[in-house]
Amino acid sequence: MPHTTRAGPLSAVLGLVLGCLALGPALGWGFILVQDMVFVPDPAFSRFTFGLADGAPRVVPSDAVVTALATVVPAELVQKAILLGIFVLGCSGAALLVPSGLLGARLMAGAYYVWNPYVAERLLMGQWALLLGYAGLPWVVRAVLARRGLLLAVLPAAVGGFAAMTVTALTALPVAGRRVRVGAVLLAVSLPWLLLALLRPGGLSGDPVGVDAFAARADGPFGAVGSLLSLGGIWNANAVPAGYETVVGSVARLALAVAGIVGFVLMRDRPRGLGAAAAIGFGIACLGVTEPGRAVFRWLVEVWGGFAVFRDAQQFVAPLALLAAVGLGALTREALTREALTREALTREALTREVLTREAPKREALTKEAGKAGRWAVLMVLVPVAVLPTLAWGGAGALRAVSYPESWSQAREVMRRDPEPGDVLVLPFESYRRFPWNGDRAVLDPAQRYFAVPGREVVANDSVRVGSMVVQAEDKRVRELERVLVGPSPDLAAAGFRYVVVDAGTPEERQRFAGWLSGASLLVDTDELRLYRTDRRFVRFLQHSVR
Repeated sequence: MPHTTRAGPLSAVLGLVLGCLALGPALGWGFILVQDMVFVPDPAFSRFTFGLADGAPRVVPSDAVVTALATVVPAELVQKAILLGIFVLGCSGAALLVPSGLLGARLMAGAYYVWNPYVAERLLMGQWALLLGYAGLPWVVRAVLARRGLLLAVLPAAVGGFAAMTVTALTALPVAGRRVRVGAVLLAVSLPWLLLALLRPGGLSGDPVGVDAFAARADGPFGAVGSLLSLGGIWNANAVPAGYETVVGSVARLALAVAGIVGFVLMRDRPRGLGAAAAIGFGIACLGVTEPGRAVFRWLVEVWGGFAVFRDAQQFVAPLALLAAVGLGALTREALTREALTREALTREALTREVLTREAPKREALTKEAGKAGRWAVLMVLVPVAVLPTLAWGGAGALRAVSYPESWSQAREVMRRDPEPGDVLVLPFESYRRFPWNGDRAVLDPAQRYFAVPGREVVANDSVRVGSMVVQAEDKRVRELERVLVGPSPDLAAAGFRYVVVDAGTPEERQRFAGWLSGASLLVDTDELRLYRTDRRFVRFLQHSVR
């Protein structure tokens, strides 16, 4: 019996349950601060929000959407709603993409799509904007195939921005029959970040070193390609869930992904073009594993910095994840169909007096077969969770909600009330921090968003250190400031800074910064943060001379 009308609501409920299971302690009051996931209380619009500062417009329009929503509800709730929405949207979309009226088949597809290594690693990497586009991917495929509703379906990826839209475009175009129309819609919703990238004065720069730094890595015993086939292979070892090193778990994850691929290939009613999209995405991801492929990517980044989106090529296995989910749904459909046929046969046999009286052993065998098929179909929905158990409870404790220290709020209020001009510098001049109050989890420094008060630009380093490799900053002012900070006593006031925030660093580093700022006023002095203000008269003189 078809369950089409129930599949949408029930798969959404399943996604919500899986989202709660995955986030666990992260659903408590406060913010989840891990890797690239940075949310702050009461965010303010700034040049950085709209991509008008130097560097690639990666936070456009995602930061603007979050800031707008945070004017209506607390930012803590905005973050949790987005993360749970990823699970709900992705699970229901993948479920409805399975061409079946059988509820169990659709739930299986939805469960796998939101509970797999790709989602786990990207969640621990904090890339919620990319995952938002990933969650909308099945809806985009459905809209393209139905030739209606594409603009609404692509909105999650449009909010996600740069990487999310690129992955979506590389999935939607092979599926589309009318590629010009689909391409026009994708281009239109990409304009907020695409125009900024194309029209930026001086062009958009990119460091080819990032191709090697962000290439896919083996996160199991089957090498980088095997990891990609399992939907894993992220470059950051800190984003790999616990327990990945076990052979049993690696075999199970690979077997489940391969089963989904086989199930998709055997489908007669598979979504048109999805196989080509998955093959293209997987091919791009595998290119980054080979030296010739990385050479091509390095050349592209040197031609135009916007091609840096291909440095982290593992993100393009997203359509393969959708394909495998649909394939697993198809396999479950076959199991449920066999169960239904077995029960039908059992009913016919039971109505025959000869079976009831003379063939009891045969009837008993049919009953056992039907029972086994039914139990197997139900257990299939739980298989994705069973093969990746450490995604549960906040990635085995890696995700937790925390509150910003009171000193951060004090520092922001001081800067907000000061009418004097001047920007804000964040030290140490590194992009990622490990705060004790955040459980020493690595996180992109939140200061650039937290201290973005009107009239001040917050300058934080956007270079990335990966092992011994350093991906150079894209922000021109950051590159210039790096040269200023090399000196023994940099004149920060002359560089245009009214305030200096020291939010981390070793005791030796803090002592060195204090030496640099010996003539500045220390306004906030706590273990979590120090706020310095440079000489006011010098800044006023500087501003006057610039005019």
